[in-house]
Amino acid sequence: MKFEWPEFYIELANKVLSYKDKRIELLQILYDSFESLDVKYPFVENDGKNLGDICPFTVFGAFNKGISTKNRIIFLNQLRTRFDMVSRVPDAFDGVPLVNNMKAWFFSSKSERKPDDISNLWNVFEAGIAYADNPTNVSKSALMLSYDKVRHQQGIKWNITMGLFWIRPYTYINLDDKNRKYLLDENNGFSQLIEKITNLKQVPTAKAYLELIDLCKNKLSESSSIISNFPELSYTAWKLSDTEIETVSTASFLKWFGPLINALKTLGGTATPKQVRAQIIKDMNLGKDITNVIVGKTGVNKFENELAFARTYLVYEGYIDKKIKGTWVLTDKGKNVELDDKAASKIFKKWVQKHKLRKENDEARIIESRDNNEIHYWIYAPGENSFKWNEFYANGIMGIGWEEMGDLTQYSSKSLMKTKMKELYGEELTYMNSALATWQFANDLSPGDVIYAKKGKYKIIGRGIVESDYYFDDNLKDYNNIRKVKWTHNGEWDHPGQAVMKTLTDITAYTEYVDKLESLFIDDESGEEIIEKLEVIYENYSDEEFLSEVFMNKDSYDTLVKLLELKKNIILQGAPGVGKTFIAKRLAYSIMGSKDSSRVLMVQFHQSYSYEDFVMGYHPTKEGFELNSGPFYQFCKLAQDDEERDYFFIIDEINRGNLSKIFGELLMLIEKDKRGEKLRLLYSNELFSVPPNVYIIGMMNTADRSLALIDYALRRRFAFYDIEPAFNTEIFQTVFSENAHPKFNALVDQIISLNNYISKDEALGDGFRIGHSYLCTGDVSEEDWLYSVVKFELLPLINEYWFDEQSKVEQWTKKLYGALND
Repeated sequence: MKFEWPEFYIELANKVLSYKDKRIELLQILYDSFESLDVKYPFVENDGKNLGDICPFTVFGAFNKGISTKNRIIFLNQLRTRFDMVSRVPDAFDGVPLVNNMKAWFFSSKSERKPDDISNLWNVFEAGIAYADNPTNVSKSALMLSYDKVRHQQGIKWNITMGLFWIRPYTYINLDDKNRKYLLDENNGFSQLIEKITNLKQVPTAKAYLELIDLCKNKLSESSSIISNFPELSYTAWKLSDTEIETVSTASFLKWFGPLINALKTLGGTATPKQVRAQIIKDMNLGKDITNVIVGKTGVNKFENELAFARTYLVYEGYIDKKIKGTWVLTDKGKNVELDDKAASKIFKKWVQKHKLRKENDEARIIESRDNNEIHYWIYAPGENSFKWNEFYANGIMGIGWEEMGDLTQYSSKSLMKTKMKELYGEELTYMNSALATWQFANDLSPGDVIYAKKGKYKIIGRGIVESDYYFDDNLKDYNNIRKVKWTHNGEWDHPGQAVMKTLTDITAYTEYVDKLESLFIDDESGEEIIEKLEVIYENYSDEEFLSEVFMNKDSYDTLVKLLELKKNIILQGAPGVGKTFIAKRLAYSIMGSKDSSRVLMVQFHQSYSYEDFVMGYHPTKEGFELNSGPFYQFCKLAQDDEERDYFFIIDEINRGNLSKIFGELLMLIEKDKRGEKLRLLYSNELFSVPPNVYIIGMMNTADRSLALIDYALRRRFAFYDIEPAFNTEIFQTVFSENAHPKFNALVDQIISLNNYISKDEALGDGFRIGHSYLCTGDVSEEDWLYSVVKFELLPLINEYWFDEQSKVEQWTKKLYGALND
């Protein structure tokens, strides 16, 4: 297979390299090129000023992104002329990977990037060309050093491998998502070899990347390989991924994508939803048999609901502006788009896949019990008997040993770290704690986390805030595993009790312990400044994203939000598995507009939970008893100091606790019209109030036999909202039927029949139906997983429901298994 573009790209890379020390001239060439094409200049900072510096990979990103082939050729002809190039501009770009239009820069904005970020990228660019053209030990070392340096920079991930592929496509392999998927596919012959080096879940180190390149080249050189080089591999991976989305989705709401865009164009680009619906009816001459169809128990208009779904996906794609509520506004991109069924299907499948990956990432974070934006607190030993403390404090860093292991990011799990430690240090130890320390230092610590440096068991010698990601510093003689830290305190304080002996320990969960450590530094004059937490930027989260993740229509969502605003306290009640917890958190996020976990707190009630646990009470200590505040008191104090923003207190299993016993005198203060009023607390003699910006979301399982015990005090102060099983909703069918195993739909039909049967059972009723989330936690394309859901989750549940009616259990066991066996 012959490609034209590599020759041109290689020569262009050489030309761009000659401007390493003439970057202002390079920027002028780019500016003139865009101006001559009458195209908006893309290299502008957030403050509106043009970039004053640029890296060579970003130059390539200017034309290797989502633009038409025609415009790419025109732009490259401009560069060819201005750089006086010999190679002909290619007519096709098969196999060329593209960056996201919104992330075409290889460095961050001016306010966030560091002084050397762009120069570091030039060094990789230069070293990459040098090693490709003359592979010696010296050029290899230069490349490895510069590559590993930029790998930790903001704005750099897999795109660095894409950039190297652009400039020397026969030397370097591109590791974008399409290529990674191809390489890890067991049918393509690479996966077993690659897994010996990397799992491709994180950007490889320079050493691992070059080893991967050699391995792939050896594989491609085999006589049985139908692919002979990296451009062919990239093209093949692209074709396979493109083929996967060729089939047109049958989701019914996709038919409205084109008409919706056309209606907005007719209406001048801006209209209310009602005006858009009227225009579509007029354009398509729709009758009441289409526009007045009512579906679902809540009586939703199918036409309006499908248009709302269509609008959501058009917002995702950037065709409609999501910032303007109550009005649908076409963006510049939307004004110029034409959508047929195939294009609509492609948009839908693209965003379904993105949300699936996001869901998987959310689940992974839950499993690891770590929210990326949550601040954690750590006890840390700066070397044996803290002998490295003065050095670390002076240099603004923290470090750990095990330098013989090299860069810790090359290990994809703690078990691999333990294996390496046994190899390096001997087989006789388990290395469980050591591997945990190295893993947490490299992977779990995050910028913004608080570090308490200790000396031995009984002294704290400093406090600081993590400022960087992990990196391995070859220039140090020992303790090469490094993170930058802003040390705020240096001195010596008595440790409250006895400190753990491990090198690094996450103490976040021990809130009283953390409070005692923090109290050491309050009003302490050794600190360099007032203790302030680093600003954390949380991921945005909109109502459109809520509707894409939760099986709920727009009208129901709006009702739920208004209910919470009106009452301040609501209870989400429903059958097991309808996703109450999932909905509660995302409802809070959608109202806040971001996934700000610092303003959301969840607790679980149980029979022995009390006022002393929840609000304030005396707890035993070594010296006697100490008055401690509970989570609700602390949360209200946080909200009180931040009155312009909303806070959400989520209570799981709210019906299992004795509300009067838990809330005490505060039961009155949670009412909307009592917010801000003060009452004297039982133990502290303090005047306390529940701030107006605190919203309480309770969750209640309607299959809980203790439900009847809910008293009037609870019902009067909360609004109740029913969460229904979503098997019958169109969005559930649309999302899950796309990639589901053929037996999935048969199982869903049987569960719907089972739910109808349960509803009619006088001893059970609607509250005991089976929720949809039982089928949302695994891979719906795997038959084995479907069997496991039936055997280990559904059957135990119906056995509990009908423990004294085995005939019903046997009847539905047969039917559920029958759905999978037919």
